This record gives sequence, C-alpha cells and structure tokens, in this order.
Amino acid sequence: MKRRTLIQFAGLTPLASLSCLPAFAFDGPELYAGEKALYAAAEKEGLVVSFDTGPEWANWKALFREFKKRYPEVELTYNDLGSAATVVALEKSRRRPQADTAYYFAASAVDAVKKDVVAPFQPVNFEKLPPVFREATGKWFTIHTLNVAFLVNKKLVKNVPTSWADLMQPEFKSSVVYLDPRSTGVGQVIVFAAAYANGGSVDNVKPGTDYFGALHAAGNVMRVEGTTPYAKFLKGEIPVWISYENDGLKAKHVDGMGDAMEVVIPKEASVSAPYAISLVKNGPNPNGAKLWLNFIMSEMGQGLFAQGFVRPSVPGIKLAADVAAKMPPAPQLKPLDVIKASERKADVDKLWAQATLAK
Repeated sequence: MKRRTLIQFAGLTPLASLSCLPAFAFDGPELYAGEKALYAAAEKEGLVVSFDTGPEWANWKALFREFKKRYPEVELTYNDLGSAATVVALEKSRRRPQADTAYYFAASAVDAVKKDVVAPFQPVNFEKLPPVFREATGKWFTIHTLNVAFLVNKKLVKNVPTSWADLMQPEFKSSVVYLDPRSTGVGQVIVFAAAYANGGSVDNVKPGTDYFGALHAAGNVMRVEGTTPYAKFLKGEIPVWISYENDGLKAKHVDGMGDAMEVVIPKEASVSAPYAISLVKNGPNPNGAKLWLNFIMSEMGQGLFAQGFVRPSVPGIKLAADVAAKMPPAPQLKPLDVIKASERKADVDKLWAQATLAK
C-alpha cells in the first residue's frame, strides 16, 4: 500500500524554501526544560538529516515548517524511502551514517534495534507512552498511530455499520473490501483488530481469522485487495472499506467525499498501529537530531500530526476543537504490540487462508 507522495529523487531534499526565513530570536518560553541550551548546541551543527519523512505523509510538511520557524539556524533535510528500505539504508551506511533520525512503522524500528543501527534517546513525554509503544531505553518510540476503522460510502449502504457484528448482517452482502493480510501490513493489523473485537488478542489471533472466515461465508466480502483501493473508494466503487482512519478522514475532508462518507471506529474494539522514530547511532548531528525528536514529541509537534489526520501517541495532548471533532476519543482502541504481532505473522497467514480460502 503506497501511503506517501513520493519524491522523485535519489538523495536528500533540502527545505530550501524555508531557509530564507529571518533569524528567530529565541526569547519565548521553552517547550521543555533545556530547549534553549539544546538549540545552541544544534546551531553549531547547523543540520538535521531526517530519513523517511515524506512531507505529504502524516503532515510532516507542517512539522518541517514550524521547526524551521522556531530554530532558523538549523537546516532540515529529508528523504522518503519507506520503512523497510530505511533500515537497509541505515545498515549499509553504519560505518559512516548519513541520517540523524529514522521514521518507520514500529515493526521496522524493532528490526533497526536488532541490527544495532539506532541509539537510545528518551525525548520529552517519553514516559507517558504505553510501554508497548516504546523500546525501554528509547531506541525507538511511537510518535503517532494509525487506527483500524470502517470507511463507509453512505451513498452505497442504507445503514452505517458501527460494529464488527453489523458487517455480518445480510444488508452488507458483497459490500466489504479489505487488504490481504498475507502481503500487507494493513491487512495484518485488521486481523488483530477483529481478534480483539471477538474475544481474542495479539496473543490469540484465531477469533480474528474466524471472523473473516464467517464474513466470507456470509457472502459479505466484495473482494480482498493486494494494494490500496483508495482511488476506487473515492470513485464510489466500494461500499465499506476496512482500512486506516486517516484514509477516511483524508477522503472526507480533503479529497471531496464530505458528508457522503463516514469514518467509524468499531465499537467492540479496534487497534492502534504505532509509527515510530529513532535516533541513529553515531549520526553526524546528534544535537540537531535530539532537538528535532523533542520537537516531534512536544505538545506542538503532536498537535501538528493531528492536523494531518493521524492520532498523536502522547496521551492527553490538547487538540484544537476542529481537529478534535474529526478524531473523537475512542477508548476501544488497543495499542498494538508490534513485537508480538510480528511473531504471529505466520499464524495470521495460515489461519486466515484456512478460514477464508479453503471453503
């Protein structure tokens, strides 16, 4: 599933359009204790290299802009490689690292720790994260989540489903589309969400695969996709798409669907998939990197993520009223333990195939 607008280049992209901003006199209140001293140290380096932070994904462009306004003497460059490719790049350049920070789906962060290419750092608000959303020493930590939801085209269904049980009803015959859990991360996460909703968990995925088996047997699955059907959803070809919440919010508020569609976190349970970032081991600009990571985890940075339709990882972040209205509290969301989830991939593949394809 291609979730980012790709930058068509091989190297790093400087935020050149921002570099001409006037110097900022850092004389306001600190976002956290020690911010000014860290900025002074980062200013001597003058640069941060941020891997895999494509500007059109998760509102990174707004974080870039506000970081540059606050710290005008620190240049910020980025690339957009993808999670797995980022780990490969870090491993290949371990003797002379080019990156200062690396962003990825948290399962790739776990891989980066195993390959010993990231270093411990505990930013502001680190201790507020659920334990499954951080590596104990700070070698990775979650900065935002993506959450499983029903994206519903109200022009194609009479009643908006609010629960996993609703999707089993005859009125949703040949109406449901989702991604293949054997080949996509989103598909895997969806199975875990269904498991939690039906009495299972990340440790017991069979209730989730059984659910999809029953959904297929009822004839309610239109098809299983191998790549994102976002364009098809926008065209009005899919009644109910089980995907990530941010896909639906973008379709509703940015890409023109408006009130014709609804985004629903199913009421029994759903899961939050963590997206994480790390300090790169022996990166060239360690102070700039820490300044960037603290900014990302500050209330300001977390609020900017929310404006891009992804939920902040830090609990209790106060959001603007219009933003909060688009992402109301959802206590039924379960934080996904990606270490356990990755260990269950073979089980998900096997059980899902047995439940849905062998009948």
